[in-house]
Amino acid sequence: MPSVEAHLTTVDFIIELCCQVDDRLKGAPKHPQACLWPSEVVTLAMRHALKGVGKRAFYRWLARDGRELFPQLPERTRLFRLFKTHGRWSYAFMAEVTLLGVADTYGIELLHPIREGRSAAQLGRKGLSNHRWIVGVKLGVLLNRWGLVVGWVWAPAHLHDVHFQSLVQAVEERMLVLADSGFHAAAGDPANLKVCRRGEWNDRMVVETVLSMLTTISQLKKVGHRVAEYMQARLAFTRAVFNLLAQGYGLPADEDGFVPLSIAEFSL
Repeated sequence: MPSVEAHLTTVDFIIELCCQVDDRLKGAPKHPQACLWPSEVVTLAMRHALKGVGKRAFYRWLARDGRELFPQLPERTRLFRLFKTHGRWSYAFMAEVTLLGVADTYGIELLHPIREGRSAAQLGRKGLSNHRWIVGVKLGVLLNRWGLVVGWVWAPAHLHDVHFQSLVQAVEERMLVLADSGFHAAAGDPANLKVCRRGEWNDRMVVETVLSMLTTISQLKKVGHRVAEYMQARLAFTRAVFNLLAQGYGLPADEDGFVPLSIAEFSL
């Protein structure tokens, strides 16, 4: 994959991103009545995930600065329905499994606690994340040794981290997964799960780097989605754009074996 240079302008970066996406989605079909090609839809969804703002704010920015690149840009609500419908295209950017991996959870706030329970269709639930109460969801991520996302799943925040053992079980024959004590279940753990106490296996700290970048660049700590399908799409394309940019710029490791993961240069 060609590397993405940090000195690119915003327009050049978007064109480069669209080219890399198009290389991954060559087999994706285009509907005869569609205004946008699959690579354009995914590029726009990645831009939204990377910019990390609300739907209306993103569309205002896109309509102002992106009309020349996407002259057939659909209306706002239709655009986000496209993101929701075609979230499966994001799986073309899943990273490869390695012998060693890391798993952790990440709390995402959807509501201010005072608004909890006002809607019967409330998506988020009240739960603990990083020793504080939130009303939202938890994102469980499984990373390979390079810090790229191999698997992910999300659930309401009131569920315990044990709920995310399915990520570990999915790679039981292929990967040894390091995790904190929150993943330990009294009923037993998967054979490939290594529960690490505080201060052990500093290799696990790569997940803190990744989650910190998602917080700072993609502003993923607080989102405004109220429907599960849109939340699913947002997380899917966030993972996809992170993998694409980290591989294009942050890899490979240096002579000391350190992987300098960074996506800050691509902040929109």
